[in-house]
Amino acid sequence: QLNILVDTGSSNFAVAGVPDPDVTSYFNTALSSTYKSQGIDVTVKYSQGSWTGVLGTDVITIPKGIYGSYTINIATILESENFFLPGVKWHGILGLAYDALAKPSSSVETFFDSLVRQAKIPNIFSLQMCGAGLPVSGSGTNGGSLVLGGIEPSLYTGDIWYTPVKEEWYYQVEILKLEVGGQNLELDCTEYNADKAIVDSGTTLLRLPQKVFSAVVQAIARTSLIQEFSSGFWTGSQLACWDKTERPWSLFPKLSIYLRDENSSRSFRISILPQLYIQPILGIGENLQCYRFGISSSTNALVIGATVMEGFYVIFDRAQRRVGFAVSPCAEVDGSPVSEIEGPFTTADVASNCVSSVSFHEPVLWIASYALMSLCGIILLVLIILLLIPPRCQHRYTDNDVVNDESSLVRHRWK
Repeated sequence: QLNILVDTGSSNFAVAGVPDPDVTSYFNTALSSTYKSQGIDVTVKYSQGSWTGVLGTDVITIPKGIYGSYTINIATILESENFFLPGVKWHGILGLAYDALAKPSSSVETFFDSLVRQAKIPNIFSLQMCGAGLPVSGSGTNGGSLVLGGIEPSLYTGDIWYTPVKEEWYYQVEILKLEVGGQNLELDCTEYNADKAIVDSGTTLLRLPQKVFSAVVQAIARTSLIQEFSSGFWTGSQLACWDKTERPWSLFPKLSIYLRDENSSRSFRISILPQLYIQPILGIGENLQCYRFGISSSTNALVIGATVMEGFYVIFDRAQRRVGFAVSPCAEVDGSPVSEIEGPFTTADVASNCVSSVSFHEPVLWIASYALMSLCGIILLVLIILLLIPPRCQHRYTDNDVVNDESSLVRHRWK
C-alpha cells in the first residue's frame, strides 16, 4: 500500500521502485504479474528535488465509482535527490497536468488521459485539500478528496467561479491583481504572471515573483499589528512563536487574488485569511506554538499552491479549458471560515491581457536552443574561414557594418 502525492504541476505517475531510507514502502515490480517494463529511462526535475527511473505499464482499478481495470503508464523511481524527504508520508507522485509536461516526451500518455480514454469518464477532475490550520507535523488528520470525472456537490458551498486556462501545460491562469488587507498592490498586472501563473497542488506554499513577493511582505508588515518583525520570518529561515493561548492570526491581514472570469470583462477574487498563510509548525514545551510564513518568493512563476488551495474546492475542467474555485467547507479554523470568494468585479482598471503573448513550452525551447547552437556553429565556421583567407581578400568594415549579437540563455521551466 503506497501513499501518492497528488500533483497538478507535473504529468508523470511515479512510485518508489527500490528501497529508500526515507520511504516505508516501495513497488517491487519483480513480484508483479501485470507490470511490464518499457525499458525507457525517464528523469523528472521539480523546483526542489528530482528522480530518475524507468517507464513501464501496469493495470489499475479505481475502488470507488469507476469500475473496471485500466492500463496506465507508471515510472518506477530508482534514484532520487531531495525528492523523498525525511518524515514524508508518501511513496510516489501522481502528475495530473497536461501531456506537454510528461517526460521524456509528451507522447507518454498521462494517468488521467488514459482513464478518460479507457473508462470514458468526463475530462474533468476536482480536488479538495483539507488540513487548514493544523500543524504540518504533529497531531491532526490532514485529508481531502480527489474526484475523477466530475464534481461532488457536498465538497463545496456557494457558487463555482471559473477562470480560463491560458495555456495547456501547467494549469496556467491569468491573475489581474493582488490585495493585502483590501489595499491594491498597484503593480502592473504582467508582474503577477511573470513568467506564468499556475495552480499547483504539489507546491506547498503560495509562491510569488520576487517583485510581487517584496510588495506583499511590505504591505503585510505595514498593515499588521506587529511593528518590528525579523526578516528571517519573511524569508522562511525563522519561525515566529507565540504563547499557545494566543491567536496570532488576528495580527495579520487578509490576502486576495483576482482572477479573470470566463467573461473577460469580469473578474472574481479568492481570499485567504491569515489562518492559511501563518501556519503552525511546531510546539515548544507546554506554552509556545511556532508558526511559519506560508508565502515565498519565486524566480519563474506565481504558484497558487497548497497554502491557497486548502481554502477551496478546485475544479480542473479540462474539457472546457478552465479552472474553477468554490469555498470548501473544511476550510475552517475554530469553527470560522478562513477563505472567501467574491465577485463579479469589472476589469476596466486592468489591461485586456496580463499574460505575455509569447509562451514557450519546453519542447519549443529545446528546438530554439538547437537552432541557436546551429547558427552559432555556422557563424564560427565562417569566422574560421575568414581568418584563413589572406588579408587582401577580407572586407574592411565601416562603422555602419557593425552588428551587435546578444546571445540568449534558454532556461528550463521546472515547476
